[in-house]
Amino acid sequence: MIVQISSDSFAPGGVIPATFAFAQADPETHARLAGNRSPQLSWSELPPGTRSLALICVDPDAPTVGDDVNKEGRTVSADLTRGDFHHWVMVDIPASCTSLAAGCCADGVTPGGKDQPPGPDGARQGQNDYTSWFAGDEDMGGTYLGYDGPAPPWNDERVHHYHFQLFALDIERLDLGQTFTVPDARRAMEGHVLQSAELVGTYTQNPALMG
Repeated sequence: MIVQISSDSFAPGGVIPATFAFAQADPETHARLAGNRSPQLSWSELPPGTRSLALICVDPDAPTVGDDVNKEGRTVSADLTRGDFHHWVMVDIPASCTSLAAGCCADGVTPGGKDQPPGPDGARQGQNDYTSWFAGDEDMGGTYLGYDGPAPPWNDERVHHYHFQLFALDIERLDLGQTFTVPDARRAMEGHVLQSAELVGTYTQNPALMG
């Protein structure tokens, strides 16, 4: 029995629709806010002994240097060193939960972040990296909890990949504080992961890379 994860919102390796993104391409302004709905996700074949689940969404294609990001007349080179940008972390998902409906955990952009993101009963959702990205921004700054979707630089030469990672755990509740991040959750999961599965989608705001 090997745990599986799938989605009705996008195909494995396929393009994530803008309705599930934080921002989308705009012919006049380069980018504008998008639907920011959490995608539909389903899973099955949980291993025996599963007591809870954890879900993480990470983009490993985020630029590590922001000098050229979203700047007129510049591009973010495809060869630039990349790092992780975390879009979602949810833990303590009951083992009885087998799916998440589209939009059930996020539906629209909330400037400053969602105070209490919706989700399955008992589940907890931590900070995503928009918290640090918008730090100091008068209009958008705040604590971003739960899911906030893709918004890669509109001038990036690289298509970004979004890894939705599901973890079947042998523990009902992770040892985490009231506020936590993806690295916090990964540390708390150490020694408790029975199996994991991954679903990857792609997204870009660069018209030159769109099919």
